[in-house]
Amino acid sequence: MKEKVVLAYSGGLDTTVIIPWLKENFDYEVICVCGNCGQEEELDGLEERALSSGASKLYIEDLTDEFCDDFIVPCIQAHAVYGNKYLLGTSMARPVIAKRLVEVARKEGATAICHGATGKGNDQIRFELAVKALAPDLKIIAAWRNKKWNMDSREAEIEYCRNHGINLPFSADNSYSRDRNLWHISHEGLELEDPANEPNYEHLLVLGTTPEKAPDEGEYVTMTFEKGVPTSVNGKNMKVSEIIKELNKLGGKHGIGIVDIVENRVVGMKSRGVYETPGGTILYEAHQQLEELILDRETYALKADLGNRFAQVVYEGKWFTPIREALQAFIESTQRYVTGEVKFKLYKGNIIKAGTTSPYSLYNESIASFTTGDLYDHHDAEGFINLFGLASKVRAMKMQETEGK
Repeated sequence: MKEKVVLAYSGGLDTTVIIPWLKENFDYEVICVCGNCGQEEELDGLEERALSSGASKLYIEDLTDEFCDDFIVPCIQAHAVYGNKYLLGTSMARPVIAKRLVEVARKEGATAICHGATGKGNDQIRFELAVKALAPDLKIIAAWRNKKWNMDSREAEIEYCRNHGINLPFSADNSYSRDRNLWHISHEGLELEDPANEPNYEHLLVLGTTPEKAPDEGEYVTMTFEKGVPTSVNGKNMKVSEIIKELNKLGGKHGIGIVDIVENRVVGMKSRGVYETPGGTILYEAHQQLEELILDRETYALKADLGNRFAQVVYEGKWFTPIREALQAFIESTQRYVTGEVKFKLYKGNIIKAGTTSPYSLYNESIASFTTGDLYDHHDAEGFINLFGLASKVRAMKMQETEGK
């Protein structure tokens, strides 16, 4: 019997070409696995395409709820943002896909896993670190880095298929390179390759519209959270995946979550892309709006630092590592009382606060108001400031003494 290889299959030209390439160069039986993380119409026609290209089998695995509950929610709770802008849409999806690749490889008795990520990007790192952590005995084939791979353009890939008697519904026309799942869609290529160019939003956007074209009337939205997990939108209880879908519609309508980023890839280069994350942007803002009421000052500050570290760990493909588990354990401990309701208005790309309530709010009106209350005496501040500023005063006195000599 032939050895089996599990291929991470998206249905695009690159991964479709890899099927006959694997068979020709390694004599493998190719089993394709497509992880459905909410990419919708991109899944149409995949089975026919994979089988007609030479695969023996295609698994289309619905990972949407696992993706949302086990990978997206921890990032929301951490407020994990890479480079101050990127909400980790691709970074969060790769480990859940890799996990299922390993599970199918075990089920099928495969000896190798193959991916179609290029040698310039982050995804090669994310896929391979995950496989190494979950199945160190499995061989990893990175087609684009393999010595037997000699295709460097869409035209070359299409010609390779023609030469092998495979007719595919792909053309050599130029288009954006996109990655889509329930959380976001990314766009790279064409005019975006030059940071001096303004994005062609008329041609580019998929999930929403620009703020200029958004409705002239704002729209109020109310959300609830329980222990840091979103539970409802506008009074309707829903699971996390349904909440994200609903917020994508609302956010897209009002021009929310469009960012133009020059990011620092793990491999050392800078890349430019436009990301649409309408629902995710709303969720991050709503969750933070609630945390402001509930977390004490020191916990809030430390959580911000560790949230940035969490984002870096996820971005670098280190999901299945002790450091991610440790960071997540801290973050989850901070979510015990993050329960309440947030209200905001969506208006032309903006998320505007409209009220936040929680049974665990640390905001005390009798302390915070300008009217003197029982819990705070203005005179107490004098002694506090004297002690809090003592080090600064002592240093200033010493500087006066030494500079006067």
